Amino acid sequence: MTALEVVEPGVLSTIQDGGRPGYLDQGVPRSGAADAWSLGVANLLLGNRADAAALEMTLLGPVLAVRATGIVAIAGADLAAEIPEEGRALSPGASYLVRAGTTLRFAAARAGMRGYLALPGGIAVEAVLGSASTCLAGGFGGTGGRALRRGDVLLPDGSLGTALAGRGWPSGGFDPLEATPVALIPTIDPAGVHRDALAALLAATWSVSPHSDRTGLRLSGPALPSDPQAGSLVSRGVVPGALQLPPGGEPIVLLVDGPTVGGYPVLAVVASADVARLAQRGPGDEVRFVAVTVSEGQARWRAQVAELAADGNHLRARDPWQSGV
Repeated sequence: MTALEVVEPGVLSTIQDGGRPGYLDQGVPRSGAADAWSLGVANLLLGNRADAAALEMTLLGPVLAVRATGIVAIAGADLAAEIPEEGRALSPGASYLVRAGTTLRFAAARAGMRGYLALPGGIAVEAVLGSASTCLAGGFGGTGGRALRRGDVLLPDGSLGTALAGRGWPSGGFDPLEATPVALIPTIDPAGVHRDALAALLAATWSVSPHSDRTGLRLSGPALPSDPQAGSLVSRGVVPGALQLPPGGEPIVLLVDGPTVGGYPVLAVVASADVARLAQRGPGDEVRFVAVTVSEGQARWRAQVAELAADGNHLRARDPWQSGV
């Protein structure tokens, strides 16, 4: 049974699953994996549910001591994973055998922003409001509502032999690390938004601010034209993906730990299928947007869900064992 002890926690390593939907009206953010696609990839490589609890690692990953031999899967950002005792590099998008007495070391991101580590059956933690996800603002879920710290032990929520080591995710298809334009659905009633703001947003190239986090992605670029009514708006409900325009004119895209209400004007909402792309953009990365309709955004999401399921089925249909891992 895989057992991993935290030697160094990394910049921000938290346990996340598919999230905690249905509680926004009670002021509880959805939380969950910022990049749901990569969470699904890591889990499906081990035959888990796509939304099972896994470890989300940010920018600089943890160092984990392997206390019991087992298997792991990694996906998402390339955090230069390695097992130094064996001189073995671990690339994202595959499952691996890890042996007791070795060290699973993640370093600084070489591509992307967030990596995911899955264990058989998910990571064993107590569910809160139906989810294992860590809510940092509320201080609950995951490992006591906080990021990992030295001495924490990660255990699997299921048992699995080592035969699934060596699985690789099918190449091609959706890749959240690709720097393609992010799909936006303009709001129907953009109260407090200048009539030229959307066109200016779409025409510009934006840069991710280092002040971004799981709450929101802050974008630096040209100041968008403002509306004099923006300061008198009544707070309203907001969702992950909402693109807000604060007084400075540089947009903020809410992510999975974002607030449930907000008073800034909302210019558009990022299509759900493209939230993962924003989650993988790090400080200084460029972002461009393209407008789509509601039906086009829904079609993107349905296609992404179908692709994830099809790739998972493809894995189950193959001989999982490959040598040399």
